[in-house]
Amino acid sequence: MADIQKSDTEWRDSLSPEQYEVARCGGTERAFTGKYWDCKTPGTYNCICCGTPLFSSNSKYDSGSGWPSFYEPIDGINGSAITEHRDTSFGMVRVEVVCSKCDSHLGHVFPDGPKPTGLRYCINSASLDLEAKT
Repeated sequence: MADIQKSDTEWRDSLSPEQYEVARCGGTERAFTGKYWDCKTPGTYNCICCGTPLFSSNSKYDSGSGWPSFYEPIDGINGSAITEHRDTSFGMVRVEVVCSKCDSHLGHVFPDGPKPTGLRYCINSASLDLEAKT
C-alpha cells in the first residue's frame, strides 16, 4: 500500500486536470505533447503528486516515442522508487510503473531500451516535475 494517501477531492485540488487524469486515473498524454519529451535540462524528475525522486536526467534518452524515456529509475532497476504492475488494458499485456510512495500512474516499461539495462521506461510528462540541477 502507498505511504501517501489522499481523497479523490484532495488529489483533484492539488493537480491540473491533465495531471489528475494521467497520474490518478491511469491516462496517457498524446505523444510529442508533454513538456519533458525532448527536455535536455539536467536534474531530477520527481513525482508530480508527492515529490518523490523517480528518474535522473543522466538516464534519460531520446527513444523516438514522443514521451520522456529513461533506461532506469533513480535508485536502479531493483530500487524502491517505483512499483511495477501487470497491465492488460487495451487488449495488450504491458508493465505499468507507478510511484511507490503515492501509487501515481507514471507510464510503462518495455524491454527495448538501450544498454546498460535494455529497458525503456516510457513516462508521461504530466506525472513528472523536473527539479533542475543548478
